[in-house]
Formats: sequence, C-alpha cells, structure tokens
Amino acid sequence: MLKTIRKILGIIFLVCITAMFLDFTGALHVWLSWMADLQFLPAVLGLNIVAILIVIALTLLCGRIYCSVICPAGTYQDAVSNIASRFKKNRFSFSKENKILRFSVLGVFVVLLLVGLNGLAILIAPYSAYGRMVQNLFQPIYIGVNNLLAQAAEHYDSYAFYEKEVWIKAMPVFIVAIVTFLVFTVLAWRGGRTWCNNICPVGTVLGYLSKLSLYKIRIDESKCINCKMCEKNCKSSCIDIATHTVDYSRCVSCMNCLGKCKKDAIHFALAPKSQPKPSTASKPDTTLRAMLTTGITLAATSVLHAQEKTTDGGLAVIEDKKIPEREIPVKPAGSKSLSSFSNKCTGCQLCVAACPNGVLRPSTKLSTFMQPEMGFEHGYCRPECTKCGEVCPAGAITPITREQKTAIRAGHAVWVKDNCLPQKDGISCGNCAQHCPSGAITMVPLPDNPKVKIPSIDTERCLGCGACEHLCPVRPFSAIYVEGNLVHGDM
Repeated sequence: MLKTIRKILGIIFLVCITAMFLDFTGALHVWLSWMADLQFLPAVLGLNIVAILIVIALTLLCGRIYCSVICPAGTYQDAVSNIASRFKKNRFSFSKENKILRFSVLGVFVVLLLVGLNGLAILIAPYSAYGRMVQNLFQPIYIGVNNLLAQAAEHYDSYAFYEKEVWIKAMPVFIVAIVTFLVFTVLAWRGGRTWCNNICPVGTVLGYLSKLSLYKIRIDESKCINCKMCEKNCKSSCIDIATHTVDYSRCVSCMNCLGKCKKDAIHFALAPKSQPKPSTASKPDTTLRAMLTTGITLAATSVLHAQEKTTDGGLAVIEDKKIPEREIPVKPAGSKSLSSFSNKCTGCQLCVAACPNGVLRPSTKLSTFMQPEMGFEHGYCRPECTKCGEVCPAGAITPITREQKTAIRAGHAVWVKDNCLPQKDGISCGNCAQHCPSGAITMVPLPDNPKVKIPSIDTERCLGCGACEHLCPVRPFSAIYVEGNLVHGDM
C-alpha cells in the first residue's frame, strides 16, 4: 500500500510539472505553480521559508520521500529503472557509499553558488536539469503536434488551437539538454538511483537529514532468511543484507523492498535506536557508479529549422535579425536588478517555456549559463504580459501587476546612427516611434535635412520592452536596440 501511494503521488507530480514545462500558454501555472514552489533548491535561493520547512519536515518524518515523490528528476529516473527491471529482474546489489565523490560535488556546488556562478552550479541541480530537458527536447515536439492540430482545425473554421513558432533558443543549452537526458536515462537504466546518490547536491543534503528521520526501513533479523530479495530490488543499492543494515543517507523511501520480502522481515516503521555496525569486510562495488567517470559521446544532434520567410511573391528572402552585443543583458521586469536575478535564478527555464512572446531564451555566457535573458528577434515583451513572474518558483522574477510593469524600466533603447535608414539613405521611416508603447521615441528633423526625421529617445520613459528593436526593418542588425539596466527603475 505504501509503495502504491508513493507511486501515485510521484506520477502526479511528474505529469503535472512536465505539463507546466510543455504548456506555452502559461494557463496551467495558475493551478500547479505550488508544485514548482516545493522544489528544494529554488525554495532555498528564493528564501521560500514555508517550502523549505515543508521539505525538511517531510524528510525528518519519512526520510528522502521528497526524492521519490516531489522531485520530477527522481521520478523520471524511477520510471526508466522500472522499465529496465522488466528486462532484468533482481539486478541490484549493495554498494558502499562514495563519500568523497558526494561531498566533493556538494562542495563545488556550494562554492559556485557563493561566487555567483549559478549558471555552472545548476548543471547538476535536479529540478533545473529536468526542466531544461523537457523545455528544450520535448516542448518543440509538443508545439509541433499543436501546430498540426491548429492547421487541421483551421479547415473547419475552428480556432481552438493556434500555431506557435518552433525554434532552438540557444544551441549550447540544447546540447546540454541532450547530454542531461542521456546521462539521466543511461545511469537510471544501468544503476537505478546512481545520479541521485552520487552527484545530486539536494540528494546529499536531504540524505544526511534523513538519518534523523522518525520512520525508516527496518529489518527484523529474527525473520530474515538472507534471501537478498530486498537488496536485489533496492535501486539505491543501500541495503546490506549481510549485516542487516540500511544506508539511510541513500535510501529514498521508495518502498520497493517491502513487497519483495516473503517473510515479513522488512518494514517501514519507527526506527530502532541503533543499528548493528556493518562488517569491516567490504564487497566489491558491482554497480555501474563508475560510469560517472566515463564520457558520454553525443552521437548526433538535430536542428529545427523554421520555414523560410519570403516577401515580394517569394522572390526576395527576408534576412533574419541577429542579436546585438549588449553590454548589460536585459532581464524581465520583476527581476529588480541584475545581481538579484543572477543570485536567485536556478535556470529551470520554466519562464522560457511559458513566455508567449518568444522573448526569453537561455543565456550562453559562462557566468549566467542557462539563466534566461531577453532577445527581440522573434518578438518583444508586451507591457500587458506578466507570465514570467507568475511561474518563477525561485523568486528571481517577482510577480507584478500589469500596471506595475508599465512603470518598470528594465532597459533603455540605444540608437545606432550608421544603421538608421533616414540617416544612412535619407528616406523616411519612423517605425520605432510609431510602435513604442511608452512614447519614449519621437522623430526629430535632421539638422542638415529638415525633411528627414530621425529617432530621439527619452531613456527615462523607455521600458526596455524591445518593440523598437523587433520592428526595426533594418537587417541583420537593427538601427535601434535595447541595453539592460543594472537596477530596474520605476517611472
């Protein structure tokens, strides 16, 4: 019964969190955002005290139940391991804890966070890794199916679906997502919870808290016949039946062992005051934890190409816009400041998945790797949209109202004189001023040619929404672009 309850809850969390990363409309977050709020690392970085206390309380009560129910990366690995067990039953055996590896990884992880290199630290953060995997690999497939339904519905004058552009937002992050998927899948297939009990920093922290838990897996030596069925089905390789002990720092409270014992010798109950010390004779580590030291070769990557856009009846190709070199990246309104955002963001990319305007994409810079930033080649940040703040579980983007957003200056427009059509070719344009939602751009006459007008920017009124950059007709680099503000000011 305990195993069944755990599996049902784990599947619910996995399906719902996956759905949030797939849903490009942001509608599901209204109902399911609390599941993202319970993820441990975003809660710690966002100082979500309630979520932190809930996770710690669950751990002190039932051990690492968080890893088997709440964490989607853990449940995904369980699903892969379960499929593998159908091909080879009773495939696990006890292995000693690799403390050096666990604490070395945890130490490096903490140091990276302290020095501000969150982009590197979140490479091994479980929730962020799973979100990155779903958003980059599975959401394009989901959107592709949606687009097919939209085209089919259009023939029947139905607009229940609408098409969404499919494109790779950052190739380095896409490759990292593929590697993450391969590592999670291969390690779970071969060794169960190898990743969780050797690499995952959240697993290490909660693992040592779980040693203090009230309820634990308990082995009754008087009933045990040493058949090793519990040990052979322990995906964490933490049951040593020779000494009748359990390594509680690695046990994820999955309850798999309970149903395998035919003598009722193993229970999930109040823990005894002490356990017998294990024998000094150690067994060879027969699991494939050593796989973590071997490289995984990426065989091939696929690139999604958007349909080529043409004009003039298809005779002329519209050149794609290129991203300008920004001295300061543009962060979403609600981020407060560049430093605040960088310190709290876990790079889970839930905001990237939910952005309806195609503005947010993962950064490829080393210091902010995989943390979202704004780009305006495919759209601009509409003043009425507040989706990113609504879905952020770490508090890196705080929720704001539509009224507040129209007063937050996340960046400022910069005019590139040499690219501007009126300045360069002497022809009228004014596209940037016409579409500026805050009225920060006005057209003023050239001193030497009053008939031609060029843009003048009031940076105190500019919101940094990117409408001017996106709608500027100049290719490949716009004649006007947005620089981010270190601190987001109010108008």
